[in-house]
Order: sequence, then C-alpha cells, then structure tokens
Amino acid sequence: MSQHPEQNPTPEPDRLGPRPLRRPSVDPSQAAVFGRPPGVDSAFANRNGSHPDPALHAAPPPAAALTEAFSRPPENPDVVLQRPPVDQNGDAPVDAPLWSSKEADPWRDPGAGAMIGPPALDKPEAEPKAKAVKDTGQLLSVPELLFGRRVKTSALIILAVVVLVIGGAGGVVGWLIARAGDSLTSDVTLAEVQPNVERPPGSIADIAKRVAPAVVSIEVRRADGQGNAGSGAVIDGKGYIITNDHVIEDAADDPTVKMTAVFTDGKRAQAKLVGRDQKTDLAVLKVEVTNPTVLQFGDSDKVAVGDAVVAVGSPLGLSNTVTEGIVSALHRPRLVGSNAGAPPVAYDAIQTDASINQGNSGGPLINSAGALIGINSFIVAPGEAGGSVGLGFAIPSNYARKIAEALIRDGQVKHPEIGINAVTSVTAETSEGARVANVAENSAAQKAGIREGDIVTKIGDRIVRNAAELTVAVRAHEIGAKVPVVLVRDGRELTIDVVLQSD
Repeated sequence: MSQHPEQNPTPEPDRLGPRPLRRPSVDPSQAAVFGRPPGVDSAFANRNGSHPDPALHAAPPPAAALTEAFSRPPENPDVVLQRPPVDQNGDAPVDAPLWSSKEADPWRDPGAGAMIGPPALDKPEAEPKAKAVKDTGQLLSVPELLFGRRVKTSALIILAVVVLVIGGAGGVVGWLIARAGDSLTSDVTLAEVQPNVERPPGSIADIAKRVAPAVVSIEVRRADGQGNAGSGAVIDGKGYIITNDHVIEDAADDPTVKMTAVFTDGKRAQAKLVGRDQKTDLAVLKVEVTNPTVLQFGDSDKVAVGDAVVAVGSPLGLSNTVTEGIVSALHRPRLVGSNAGAPPVAYDAIQTDASINQGNSGGPLINSAGALIGINSFIVAPGEAGGSVGLGFAIPSNYARKIAEALIRDGQVKHPEIGINAVTSVTAETSEGARVANVAENSAAQKAGIREGDIVTKIGDRIVRNAAELTVAVRAHEIGAKVPVVLVRDGRELTIDVVLQSD
C-alpha cells in the first residue's frame, strides 16, 4: 500500500558546528599597557559604586610647602580667606554676619546659588571710535615697483647722478655735432641802425604830419543804419569843411540823416550842411570845434605835370591814409553823369597816379609845400572792384575855393551858361569839335546866332573837342562875360561873340 508523500518525514539537513574559538596570544607588554588593572575582571563597575581597589584613585599627598601656604592655621581651623564686612572706620562689628543679605554677589558669596549674571570685572570704558581706514593692503615702494625688489636709497641716488651725467654729456656732444655739421648757422649779433632818422622839411612824413590833423573822415548814417563815408578838409578856423557833394547827398535829401566828422585824434563832431553844388560835385559842411588845424589853399594854376603830390583821406574806411604820387596830367575835363533829374557834373580835373579809392572822395590833394591844390573826386577803374589803377582826378583848388566861398557866403552857386542843352562829339573834315544838338530858347547861344548842327571848336582860348570840354570852357568864365566862340557851319569857320548868362 502506497503512502502519501506528506506522510513520509523529510530528513533534516546537515548543520555546521560552532566555529572553534581562536584566541590569539597576547603580547605581555601590550597587556601591561592596555589591560585592565589588577583586580578588575570586567568592563562594568560594581553596583554599589565602590571600587574593588580604592588605592587606585587615591591622590598623592600635597607638597609640604603648598600645605603650609594654603591650609587653615592649626589654631583656628574654621577661618576662611574672605574678610568679613567692616564699618566706616575699618573695624568689623562683632555681631556682623559673615555675608550681608544686601550684598548678593554670587562671585563673592560661596553659599549663593548658581546663577547667570554679569561678568565679575567692571565693563571697560568704550574707546573712541576711530575713523574707518580702507585697507589698501601692502603698498609698494618706488624701488620695488621699478626693480621688483628692495634697493638701497644710496644706490638710487648714485644711479640718478649717473643718468644725469650721461644725458648731459650726450646733449653737449649732440649740440657740438649739430653746430659743426651745419655751416650755414652760427652765433651772430646783427647790427642796429641809429634811431635818428632824418625827415627833412618837405618830405612825405613831414607833409603828412602837418596835414593829417586838418583832414577828417565824414560818416553819413541813415535811420536804418545804412550809409556811406568819405573824406573832407578843414578850410577855415570857424569849422568849415569842404568835401564832395556825392558824399553827403543822402543827408541833403533827407534831414533825418546824420553826418559826423571824425578827426585824427578820434574826436567826433556833428556836421551840418552849409551848401552844395551838384554841377561841380562840391559841398561845404560846418562843425563846432575849437582852434582846428586848417589847410591852406595852393595855386592850382601853377601846378606842373610831374610835381609830387600826396593824397590824404579814408579809403575803404581806413582813416588817416596817406598815398604819394605825381601830377599825371592837367586840364582833364570830366563830365560825369549824376542821379536822375540832377545836372551832369563837369570840372577841369588834375590827373594823378596817387592811389585813390572809394572813401578818398572829398579828401585833399596836397603839393610838396603842404598846400591844398585839389579835392579828390573821381577815379577810373575797370571791373566791379573799383580799385585804384593810377587814374585819379581832383577838382583844382582855385575852382574849389571859388565854389566854397560862394557856398559859405550865399549857400548856393551860380554858373555861367551858354544855352546849349545837348551836344555830341564829332570829327569834321577840317576840325574836331562838339556838334550842337539843341539850343535853348532865349539862351545866350540863341541870342548870339548859334544854330543846331554847328560844330563848336573853340571857346575863348580853350580848344573844344567834345561835350565835356565845351562845358568846362564855358564855366571857366564869369557870368556876363563876352566870350568869342569859334564854330564850323556848312564847312566854313565862323567866330561869334556870346555873352554868357547865369544858369
């Protein structure tokens, strides 16, 4: 009969036996050091706290000197080291307790309980707060910075002296080489001329010095600030100044325009218009001044070509300008057109090559004696610049003086008139002259029998070749004078006496 497997008991596996206890041998010297004391056979202490061998924890007796120094005296074994409290006289009361209840200092009362309190020492006084200093670290000295290590001061001084000596010697050598290598340079002292420069009477410097105080700059300013400037000459001790009419024409037409005369010393004076003559381009002003320097008129009829002359004025606004030249020509008739409605300007001019520019107008032309022989009035210059090219023209002083005297006396000037309104220059087969284009009614020319188309060749002693010469020749005579006029009519030459009338 088969049995159920569960009914068959399973045999128990084999079990390992206990590992044999191996006790290595103990070194006697290590056992003496690390082993338990004698009488102790266990790591645990006795339950009653007693030690099997009390001798092991017994402290050695103190030294005799320490015992004598720190032990209580034999006669009073209860004494303590703390001195009892004393009164104000320093005597301890008999019944004073050993410790006062008011003085509860745990550091002094051995019977006081343990507590946390302030420190036994007094709190030290707070030191003044020092200014915070930024820690910059260790600073390097100059020798450490230059050489990377410390150098003696004496060594640095010696080094500096050596460098200076070498540098100075090198500079001297270089200078000597440079001086020796360039033969064009050397030490030199230039000669100086003596300061006594001679300026004889009649020199340009002498003339300029004597004439300059009598020459003024004339400023003409409108209300809008615009205007022009010219020159003038003081011709009388009462403050009369002669100048060109075109310099002051704005003031003559507009009373709001102001005129100012500026002298060489910077003094300024308001100028007033005395009179003007448009036909000769002359005008006279007056200023209130004391003891002015006055120019003397010279005789322009005695001027010769080649005479030295000096022009003084304010060209381009540059006051006190002096230029020198000669008389280039005489009897240069100038016929200059003027503004609309005004008669043309005509005068018998002195030509000069002295530099004259805009602003010289109205200024004097001076001879070598320092006398006024002309009033600078007109220049001929090509182009728009209008600069001087040595062709300047001045109104003769004899003619200017006559016009100035009339303006100062009467405020106006009357000129002789022939009555020929318009003329043109022509060249006939036998002569050159001015052709009559129109004869005015009841004029001197009409009364004398001059007709349109006649060619005038001479008036008085003056040869006429063009319209400007005809006008100048007529004005050279006085009003009412009988003047012979030579003309050509139908190929025949005729001489007719004409009595000049006033304009």
